[in-house]
Amino acid sequence: MASTTQYTVGVDGVGPVEVSVAAYGSGRPLLLLHGGAGPQSVTGFAEKLAAAHDVRVLVPTHPGFGGTVRPEALTSVSGLAALYDALLDHLDLTDVTVIGNSIGGWITAEIALLKSPRVSGIVLIDAVGIEVPGHPVADFFSLTMDQVFELSFHHPDPFRIDPTTLPPAAQAVAAGNRTAIEVYAGSAMADATLVERLGSLDVPTLVLWGESDGIVDVDYGRAYAAAIPTARFRPLPETGHSPQMETPDQVVDAIRDSADLGFQTVPALSTGGSDGPSGATNSPSASRS
Repeated sequence: MASTTQYTVGVDGVGPVEVSVAAYGSGRPLLLLHGGAGPQSVTGFAEKLAAAHDVRVLVPTHPGFGGTVRPEALTSVSGLAALYDALLDHLDLTDVTVIGNSIGGWITAEIALLKSPRVSGIVLIDAVGIEVPGHPVADFFSLTMDQVFELSFHHPDPFRIDPTTLPPAAQAVAAGNRTAIEVYAGSAMADATLVERLGSLDVPTLVLWGESDGIVDVDYGRAYAAAIPTARFRPLPETGHSPQMETPDQVVDAIRDSADLGFQTVPALSTGGSDGPSGATNSPSASRS
């Protein structure tokens, strides 16, 4: 069960921002950031992490996703990073591990670059945001949804959805998500300055990558890890762009096994083996899900 709370967080240059945050479990805080597929793409994974019993997983919905309102001045990934940095201050959280997939991974990297002492480690899961010669991010906006599914999953059929069969309200949410992606990340989903800036990071970093990712290939992932002095890279077999959906046990095992993130005491949530690493106002909502 998740409890959902609406927070009002002040962000420099933007003003007050309303953000909805679902919380799972209790204990050490994890901030889990979704990608362009929306908050539902990390819900099951949040529940799995919280099943370890000693972690509290916080899942915000990026403003503009899931039918939420995006302030007109909030227009960039760095702006989202500032929002979540301010949220950690608002909640007075410490020893936070930030985990992000796709655009959420880019936001995670930008949060780390703000050098908040509240953040003790980050996990980048098939993140976008950097430019890698010869390995561009797939042009999401030119693809059909069926092509997106083909590129996003090693086995796409269990995840494939025909958007034309969705009810009008769900189609409107999907259209809003698509607009928010373009506003925040741009059509290229990359920042030419990011690779160089990543060289200043000194926080423990785990970079996880689906070997079958067709949105950002595994060599792009290796380049991401290589840009971060403290990063360790781990490929995930038979996995595409959203490992937290397709092979969540692999992701949980990799995080648990990462000693520098301090999770070696978290019980295993699966029995499968794993490869070794290579290389401010708030108001509780009545909503429960």
